Amino acid sequence: MKILPLVSLLLLLNLSAGCGPQEEEAQINSHPNIILIMGDDMGYSDIGCYGGEINTPVLDRLAHNGLRFTQFYNGARCCPTRASLMTGLYPQQAGVGHMVSDRGTPAFRGDLSKNAVTIAETLKDAGYATYMSGKWHITPYIIENPTKHNWPRQRGFDKFFGMISGAGSLFDPRSLANDNEYVAPREGFYCTTDFTDYAIQCIEDHVTDNPFFLYLSYTAAHWPMHAPEDAIAKYKGKYDKGWDVMREERFKKMKEMGLIKPGWEMTPRDDHVRAWDDEVQDREWEIANMEVYAAMVEVMDADIGRVVEKLSSKGILDNTLIFFLQDNGACAEELDWVDPMPPEEGLVPLGPDEPQTKMIPYMTRDGKPVKLMKDAWPGPPEGYTAYGLDWANASNTPFREYKHWVHEGGIATPLIVHWPSGIKNTNELREEPSHLIDIMATCVDVAGSTYPDTYNRNSIIPLEGRSLLPVFNKETFQREAIYWEHEGNRAVRMGKWKLVSKANKKNYFIWDKTDQINLGSWELFNMEKDRTEMHDVAAKNPQLVKTMADMWQTWGKRTGIIPRP
Repeated sequence: MKILPLVSLLLLLNLSAGCGPQEEEAQINSHPNIILIMGDDMGYSDIGCYGGEINTPVLDRLAHNGLRFTQFYNGARCCPTRASLMTGLYPQQAGVGHMVSDRGTPAFRGDLSKNAVTIAETLKDAGYATYMSGKWHITPYIIENPTKHNWPRQRGFDKFFGMISGAGSLFDPRSLANDNEYVAPREGFYCTTDFTDYAIQCIEDHVTDNPFFLYLSYTAAHWPMHAPEDAIAKYKGKYDKGWDVMREERFKKMKEMGLIKPGWEMTPRDDHVRAWDDEVQDREWEIANMEVYAAMVEVMDADIGRVVEKLSSKGILDNTLIFFLQDNGACAEELDWVDPMPPEEGLVPLGPDEPQTKMIPYMTRDGKPVKLMKDAWPGPPEGYTAYGLDWANASNTPFREYKHWVHEGGIATPLIVHWPSGIKNTNELREEPSHLIDIMATCVDVAGSTYPDTYNRNSIIPLEGRSLLPVFNKETFQREAIYWEHEGNRAVRMGKWKLVSKANKKNYFIWDKTDQINLGSWELFNMEKDRTEMHDVAAKNPQLVKTMADMWQTWGKRTGIIPRP
């Protein structure tokens, strides 16, 4: 079903193909500019054009004038996804099979491999200018005297402003860097706004005839729940009905949009998810978290709109290929693994020129002690909360599981593609199963570039992905399968079949401190009939299970997952 969001006339003019005289008079490069935009820790159904009630008119309009992929997949977690996205390889081949700590084998080194090449490195060799703004998170964060060998400027980007590490305060982020130096945030800093400002400045300053590649990697809507007060105010009362009603409303809307096929069932609440009508303690606090989460997403959407407006004002929107996707499914983490905050006595706020080194600041810059979860209120810098399992279950409507796992709730992401000069049929769905590894291949294809065999005297692992360019125009491509592994969770997607296994762990909620992982049994699902993974047909198809399990085993050995450290 076609989407027709209610947007202002100005937004319609800004996002429509052929945006006035400047657009018509612009010199169009033979190869497009490419902008890759990533949201952080968001559910499949959060944005409006994928079924959500959050106000995202810019993304909705990009989808209306472009394409929505319904079966695009990420890597289930921030670091593996970013490594895979940047290299066109599976995360383990890129050296980041888990997070950014060294587990002793090349696949789990926790640092981007020298045998992988980034999109920026590849496109730079094809004459592109290369810019990055936002979250990097594919090399260890070292405070004192970092080698910087895998910082963005050393991996192909001409300009960089953002975070070297992952999570942190959106008002005072850890590891903020400008090019190759750690810096303190300006007064009034907010990640989404400032990362957007830098991206826009890169576009404004780009004056050569050569095209550019821009990677805009937001931290929204990753915990902590931080947003400006005026953005939060728009959602007051919006979520008083709770997560169960929200899920049902999203499911209905997704069916109307054609994102949910007839016969696909809504998954039941996870065993750990509470019914909203039950006695839910701290209900106002729970509601406030979702209000802030929604505000974070809306601010991001509005800032993407500012990027689009800049493209339009420069007359280059038509020949700019824009991707929007998310790094993993909704996050069910509730910060119960975080060590207690230190006593307030003796805490001293950082000075205005001191870079932040802590993921969770002990104190805000203006001297307020930072509080965790239910000791805090979501929204301002002194609160540090996550929206938790119950809302995450609704964010992932209608799928099972969350970030970390490789059931659909962990790995399914929206993918919006907008490119007026390159996409003939717009406001359509594309159902081709595809993956992060395909983004590099697509960029190389549209840029007229060549993926190298060697780079900086290092042999480069062959590209794993396939260009999505044929899919833009309703064609398909052949591939054996798509594979996943994260923390012992395993999956393989072959055509309509998905074989998946959830690792058995000592503690359901504490992932990184788990000291033992036992591989779970395989489940088999027919994704044409049962995308929500409700009906395991493994027992009825033992030979298919064996074939696909053997395929996964072969892939695991080829990519270095086996032997597991």
